[in-house]
Amino acid sequence: MKRVLGALGGLIVFALLWEGYKAVGNPEGTAVLGVKVLPRADDLSMPHLWTVAQRLGRPELTGGRPVWQVVFDACLFTLGVTAVGFVVGTAIGFVLATLMQRFRVVERGLLPYVVLSQTVPLVALAPLVAGWSGALSFGPYPWQDWMTVAVIAAYLAFFPVAVGLLRGLQSPSAAGVELMRSYAAGWWRTYGKLRLPAALPFLFPALRLAGAAAVVGAVVGEISTGTRGGIGRLVIEYSREATSDPAKVYTAMLGAAVLGLVVAGVVSLLELPLMRHRRRVEVNVV
Repeated sequence: MKRVLGALGGLIVFALLWEGYKAVGNPEGTAVLGVKVLPRADDLSMPHLWTVAQRLGRPELTGGRPVWQVVFDACLFTLGVTAVGFVVGTAIGFVLATLMQRFRVVERGLLPYVVLSQTVPLVALAPLVAGWSGALSFGPYPWQDWMTVAVIAAYLAFFPVAVGLLRGLQSPSAAGVELMRSYAAGWWRTYGKLRLPAALPFLFPALRLAGAAAVVGAVVGEISTGTRGGIGRLVIEYSREATSDPAKVYTAMLGAAVLGLVVAGVVSLLELPLMRHRRRVEVNVV
């Protein structure tokens, strides 16, 4: 409940800041020492929020579907691709974190490259992935464009999971590890009974970051590869009408933002039962 109220409060603050700046901001933009630090506050660059809401209810084209329906369908497509990328990225992050915790030499040799991987610009990476995967196929099934987007989403999603889970797996105290050894528990039993439960408070914030990163990767991947059907492509298509219909551009951006919140919310819902189970276990142990 607190998170819901916090999210609503954040939306209210954002709306007040948006409309407040539009009311008092310079239509040509605010400049400091000749450098523009704030955007223009005219209707072309910053339409009123209620104008964007009204545009959602009007047809995308004359006689066509309402904009909200087009944006919703695009978000569903991107959500499906994001889910695939999130699952793949999470699985890769789990494997890497487990290997780095199990073998110190793997951590020393691999962790710097895991961090370095996130410095590669997505705009440069997406065409490379599309080029490499263009000739792939799964038997009679050729590689699809959405798979390229899913790979890019997984590329961003695996990093927070790998780093967050590794930190969580290394969090148990030396006394706890020695206690498991005194019970003649092997590494896998120690992993399942001690390290993994201790890693949950570190894992779920990492999963929320991974979910948001997967959305960003999917949107950027759709834009960079030209994959049709998703919200990323819709942002590009609507941006072409920014001069004549600026509110329409913000409807696609709003859809992308809501999509990120939905993914983070789903991960938070998965967190609740597991964290409650962990607390009950801790209470029983005590």
